[in-house]
Amino acid sequence: MKPIIETERLYIRELVPEDAAGIFRLDSDPDVHEFLGKKPIKTLEEAQNAIAYIRTQYQTNGIGRWAMVLKDTNEFIGWTGLKLITEPLNQHVQFYDLGYRIIKEHWRKGYGLESATACLNYGFNTMQLDKIYAYAMIGNTGSRAILQKLEPSHTEFFSDDGDECIWFEYTNKKAGN
Repeated sequence: MKPIIETERLYIRELVPEDAAGIFRLDSDPDVHEFLGKKPIKTLEEAQNAIAYIRTQYQTNGIGRWAMVLKDTNEFIGWTGLKLITEPLNQHVQFYDLGYRIIKEHWRKGYGLESATACLNYGFNTMQLDKIYAYAMIGNTGSRAILQKLEPSHTEFFSDDGDECIWFEYTNKKAGN
């Protein structure tokens, strides 16, 4: 499949049913889910259902999380991208959320920052968005460091279902904001 975004080390493309084994590897790991407020998946069918749900978002919203694949090996290492959030969160509704999730063996190699930077640029330059948001649980120091390196225009603390989180707001500098 043709990538939507190409970075120095990554192809970022739509998730496809063939990614189910990679999604299962990613989302069945309890360490990956430590700061997500969700339980790891237990079956390949759950991974297939997750991909089907994301592919529905592509159709409904024109955007959704994308596969993150190493250029050198074509290995699926996680997902990244923007997602339209339609439910209220931190007094926001109908906003684009930047997110990423990476298979544990690929943590601390810079892929989170590389993919997040590319997706933020895609949102601002291709989609012409004025603002993009992201959030992480307070204890998720790795994700917080990535989101801080992206130079947010505003940050604040908030509680999401009892979990203490930090909110990041990014403003499109080209939009004159």
